Amino acid sequence: MKHRLQDIILAAASAAYQAGELPSDAFPAVLVEEPKQDAHGDFSTNLAMTMAKIQKMAPRKIADILLSHVSDVDGIIEKTEIAGPGFINFYLHAAAWHPVVHKVHREGDGYGACNIGNGERVQVEFVSSNPTGPLHVGHGRGAVVGDSVASILSFCGYDVQREYYINDSGRQIQTLGRSVLLRYREHLGQTVDFPEECYQGDYIADYAVQVADLKGDLLLSEPEEEAVLFCARHAAGRIVDQMRQALVDFGVTFDNWFSEQSLYDAGKVAAAIDDMIARGLVYEKDGAQWFRTTDFGDEKDRVVVRNNGQTTYFASDIAYHQDKFQRGFTRCIDVWGADHHGYIPRVTAAIEASGYARDRFQVILVQLVNLLRGGEPVAMSTRAGEFVTLEDVMAEVGTDAARFIFLTRHYDSPLDFDLDLAKKKTNENPVYYVQYVHARISSIMRKAAEMGVTLAEEAEPETVSCLTATEEIQLIKHLARYPEVVRTSAETMEPHRITFYLMALAAAFHAYYNKHRVLGEDPRLTAGRLYLILAVQKVIRNGLRLLGVSAPEKM
Repeated sequence: MKHRLQDIILAAASAAYQAGELPSDAFPAVLVEEPKQDAHGDFSTNLAMTMAKIQKMAPRKIADILLSHVSDVDGIIEKTEIAGPGFINFYLHAAAWHPVVHKVHREGDGYGACNIGNGERVQVEFVSSNPTGPLHVGHGRGAVVGDSVASILSFCGYDVQREYYINDSGRQIQTLGRSVLLRYREHLGQTVDFPEECYQGDYIADYAVQVADLKGDLLLSEPEEEAVLFCARHAAGRIVDQMRQALVDFGVTFDNWFSEQSLYDAGKVAAAIDDMIARGLVYEKDGAQWFRTTDFGDEKDRVVVRNNGQTTYFASDIAYHQDKFQRGFTRCIDVWGADHHGYIPRVTAAIEASGYARDRFQVILVQLVNLLRGGEPVAMSTRAGEFVTLEDVMAEVGTDAARFIFLTRHYDSPLDFDLDLAKKKTNENPVYYVQYVHARISSIMRKAAEMGVTLAEEAEPETVSCLTATEEIQLIKHLARYPEVVRTSAETMEPHRITFYLMALAAAFHAYYNKHRVLGEDPRLTAGRLYLILAVQKVIRNGLRLLGVSAPEKM
């Protein structure tokens, strides 16, 4: 509808110029928006004001001229008005909105899709938690953000791959192995001093028992380095398996699980550093090797090889992101925790130094989740090993509630997640509020079938033409907004826009259903209203699918 009005307004401006009523044909872009208040019409444009300087006329005079040349060949405009300093407000006939309902039914599951991606290969890497412990609620928020962004981009024409980067190399994995080895020794009767920097959770003792079942007491006599390595690989493997299953249960699957260790095994980390040395981008200082990230906008240079000869995580990240682009992705999106904010400039520098444009790399930073119960904080202490895991949350509130509530705020804002609220079967619970609309419409359709009411696959024009009530038009307007919401969500990588949209659509449906009887005595009006609410149901289902949330038939 916006595009149609833009064409009408631009045609009016051209006609006015050709008639000599406007001195210049240098027209700015025509911006058409929905006014914040319904009293100001269906759409409004500020074109007369943006043209004033070029045309050297008062905005209201320009608005008068434009309106005198508006040609509404489709008959969609009921009336127009000039408001304030020169806004042009458009009021549309109810019939102008009816094609939207037909479009929703005609396009079905594809309603709202577009092809702005044009097949561009995009990788979304998310979660990527170190395999040193179970996934917690913060990982859950990152998981649903990354998964939803990937789904939305795919729906908008991008060729998307989901990837999990397994940090299975380096100091934290060694610490994991040492933690398990110490608990293994303790399990076999030795007295051990368990350092504070080791992992404290009960799960470490569980892995130690598994190692004892596999190895007996053999590790007690092996060199410590080899024993640590065995324990680390065993525990990390089990943790990755647990993570993978938890994510599957959460509705998240990955196209690729990429091992950091594989970069070392293939010599890619060493090759990346050698290449940077040869190009003068890595230099030696104080026995360590430093990457000149300041040449590419970072605040200081970064170490890639420590003075003890061990590489840093940054070194493997350089090789990893080079590998991403070498695999043919034209854009790489990383979903990180907000505490990694300072890491963005150095990785961006590495990508630019590797010969790739910095705008091909984007980072989504996900803020913390504050877990509540009845409004009171739930204590979590990772140091003490007391986790509220993602699995715990799913078991208590369900996958749908967890996924939806994680997306009820912009990922750049902290989120309060109330476990008690997530379990409520009331309108206070946002996922229940939306899912109930889908289930309610299914119930209405079942009742209609019991009454012998059937609908044609595509309603006759006169059936839809009876939809003239204010709440019906408001509902159709909401349906019309969906494609733009999806497109904007893809362009901004902000899935919460769809969550907000679904909640607004649910509110519009409730307002309509509370005021109007769908299954009434007028067969034509009943058919029209059933056709309308079925369109609402399809859009609810489409939106929930992009968020990875189910659309129940009964509740």
